[in-house]
Amino acid sequence: MKNNKYIAVLALFAQIFVSCNDESIDKVNKPIPYEPIGGYENSDDISADNLVAKFSFENNITDSKGAISGAVPTNVGYATGIKGNAYNGSSSEARYFVGNASSAITALNSYTISFWMNSANTVSPSTPGQGKGAQGIFTVVRPTEFWGGLNIFIENPDSANPNRIRLKFSMENGRDGVAWRGQGALVNIDGNINKWVHVVFSYDATKSIISAFVNGELAGNLGGFPYAPSTGVVGWTTLYADNPGDINNVNNAPKYGNLQMVGTNGKIVFGNHQFETTPSQNNGGQQDWATSFAGLLDEFRIYNIALASNDVRSLYQLEKDNR
Repeated sequence: MKNNKYIAVLALFAQIFVSCNDESIDKVNKPIPYEPIGGYENSDDISADNLVAKFSFENNITDSKGAISGAVPTNVGYATGIKGNAYNGSSSEARYFVGNASSAITALNSYTISFWMNSANTVSPSTPGQGKGAQGIFTVVRPTEFWGGLNIFIENPDSANPNRIRLKFSMENGRDGVAWRGQGALVNIDGNINKWVHVVFSYDATKSIISAFVNGELAGNLGGFPYAPSTGVVGWTTLYADNPGDINNVNNAPKYGNLQMVGTNGKIVFGNHQFETTPSQNNGGQQDWATSFAGLLDEFRIYNIALASNDVRSLYQLEKDNR
């Protein structure tokens, strides 16, 4: 009888507890949502149909969009990122992965590549070693050529500007009529060593315009192309298929136009150059001035359009807000 009374008391308390908790839940009003940014609730809502590859590095190297598959890692590691976990490079050992790329990557024409980066910068390659010299971040492999179809890497340091990260972006256009096939630019990022910084590169094939953004805004110092002024330009420039003579195209050269990455083999390298892997992905070999990436990378995205500047700003703000 005592046991039955004890059980009955426990049941009564449990009923009261559940009732109180149930009454504390607001069943009428919905939770207050985040304020939209640029009209978007979530970073994945931005040009969702044009997002062809996305790596979030939540303890894996899976492209959630499926354009890059079968990734084979070499010493890949992870650390805390800007949003969840991040890809963790190394200053002591080569880290990278090689994957299979569909035509969604190898047939890109206009495009946007965005990612977060946290880097201690690179150092002079005068004494070769991991984490020194030009650090590879991403490349679309061309096995018979030295450079890939698309290439992103940290360029060798500028001794006059030790607080500057020199981020290089280039592409190779094999389309008929293009004399200057290898084109690109260099973004000088100052004051962001060992800090998370959001970087976006885009190419608009209809206008032959390459653009770069840092933390949602047009990059303040874009240079590295042959006809760039010594102080660089703000944010964007027009690319030409032949020598324009200067930034105003005094030679009336044709524009760079549609991109055709000829000679690709359906492979990508992430976290390294195509010639620095073991074995090399091209017909070259390892270089003393180059190495795999030594910092952190997160939320790496590839779109098949050039995102509008407002969408780039929204992407930065939403990912920073962990959305």
